[in-house]
Amino acid sequence: MKLLPIATLAALAAPFLEVTAAQYTISSPVPANDVFEAYVSYSIEFSSFPDFAGNNSNPNTFSNNLLDNIKHITGVKPYIRVGGNTQDYALYDASLPIALNGTFDPKRSEDYPTTIFIGPSYFESYNTFRGVKYSHGFNLGLGGNNSAGWQTLLDTVPLACKALSGKLYLWGYGNEPDLFSTSAQGPVRPITWNEREYVWQWLNGTRVIKTLIQEHCPELATEENYGYLAPSHAGVGNRLKAPAAWAAGVNTDKNVKLFSTHNYISGATSPGVTLQGTLMNHTVTRRSVDAHVTEYNAIKAIDPSAPPMIFGETNSLYNQGRPGLSNTFGAALWVADFNLYSASVGFKRVQMHMGTNYRYQSWQPLTTNLSPKGTKAPYYGNILSAFVTSAYCSLSTISHIPLSNPHLESAYAAYKNAGALLTRIAVLNLRNYNTTVDGAGLVPVPTPPVRGSQTYNFTVPDYYKPGYSVGVRRLLANGSDAITGITWDGYSYNYELDLGKPVRLGNVTYGEKVQVGEDGQVSVQVWDSSAVVLDFEKCW
Repeated sequence: MKLLPIATLAALAAPFLEVTAAQYTISSPVPANDVFEAYVSYSIEFSSFPDFAGNNSNPNTFSNNLLDNIKHITGVKPYIRVGGNTQDYALYDASLPIALNGTFDPKRSEDYPTTIFIGPSYFESYNTFRGVKYSHGFNLGLGGNNSAGWQTLLDTVPLACKALSGKLYLWGYGNEPDLFSTSAQGPVRPITWNEREYVWQWLNGTRVIKTLIQEHCPELATEENYGYLAPSHAGVGNRLKAPAAWAAGVNTDKNVKLFSTHNYISGATSPGVTLQGTLMNHTVTRRSVDAHVTEYNAIKAIDPSAPPMIFGETNSLYNQGRPGLSNTFGAALWVADFNLYSASVGFKRVQMHMGTNYRYQSWQPLTTNLSPKGTKAPYYGNILSAFVTSAYCSLSTISHIPLSNPHLESAYAAYKNAGALLTRIAVLNLRNYNTTVDGAGLVPVPTPPVRGSQTYNFTVPDYYKPGYSVGVRRLLANGSDAITGITWDGYSYNYELDLGKPVRLGNVTYGEKVQVGEDGQVSVQVWDSSAVVLDFEKCW
């Protein structure tokens, strides 16, 4: 495989078409809508979790390094939800000598096994990431109407709760039940499946789970420690509706601690999906996220005390992404835009989904015949998002800044002290800039096209006086279609350099500064297909 060179300012500098954008005023204070700690978090496919985490004798150091990178920025490691479609295929075999035995059926899915048995050693994987909080997903797909599935629930609750003592985030029970009767991988409920039946099975299962936890891990059955991510629906337009499930009593026992919903902007095989039209398009991202806000508001109308909302599972293109789209630098820019916009409209946490060999993953945890072990482009979007939303100093409040072109650019302001103090401004220039002929970042074009740029001028609050020095941190690559050569603030997180730890490169400029002008403005140039964070307070 031929890799593109690391992006350098020399490669980025010539020639440019510069366009000066309009002036923007950054207000302060803003209404406080703080995100949770570990805002940037992950969801890992149930069948892939042993690959990502390893076990007691062979922990996955590479994965742990990448999680530590985010901790160094935010002060806390990402939370990890272990779940996905395969949690509802997993049956327990107490005699299994390995963590997981999965059988692939290409007619159902080429990306993950659909016949799965887990053994006792599966739960060793919860020991490998020091300081991580986990959510474990129990099997509702088979557990609600299948004797083997129900027995699996009875057998695994004690194992899971013992493994997660002191590490528990929340529990999960069922993945995307709104698709149980229509799943492309094989329905596990009849077409008559509805919210009332779902709620009955949910209440029945969760009450048994709590009884088992009280028996085996009583410290996790307290009001403080016991609760769920739910209802974990796939989207807002499927047969089962989250507001209807709420009205039917899914939170009767008041154990849903976070309203968890799932989102994918589009599908890997959906017609017309492109980088510019789908991922690097702020309007598409806003429309997709706003539909979930509308759904959540409907739930709040039913129950004003409904818990906060998160994206419990999300990524770019469902069906595990598409090469040349989900694994590119353009997808990293999408990750940043999606995370920051979600924070600005009230989402408290975003958990990007991953699995072994998935095209949209942030990293490949081990080498397979399909993909080498390594850091993938979307991870860099996680890093920028973590930096902007960092709770290292205090919880962040994120505000969306409307720009001149609502499709091809976006900007966000981050505040601390309940919205009183501006700390960062993130600017994403989503205009497409490709440098390869294959669209997958592999084959360079003979003569790269002219790379445009935009200049953004922000009037900042007057507590930043003229001459105040502001750091400039850039998210860079050779183009939107690059799959390697990506840097954040001059750092590479490549596996090949130092097992995913940050390595500052000598051929990438960093340490750039701009100053607040006499007119109270800060001005910054942002190249097409890149992002910048203006850093007013360096507290991490």
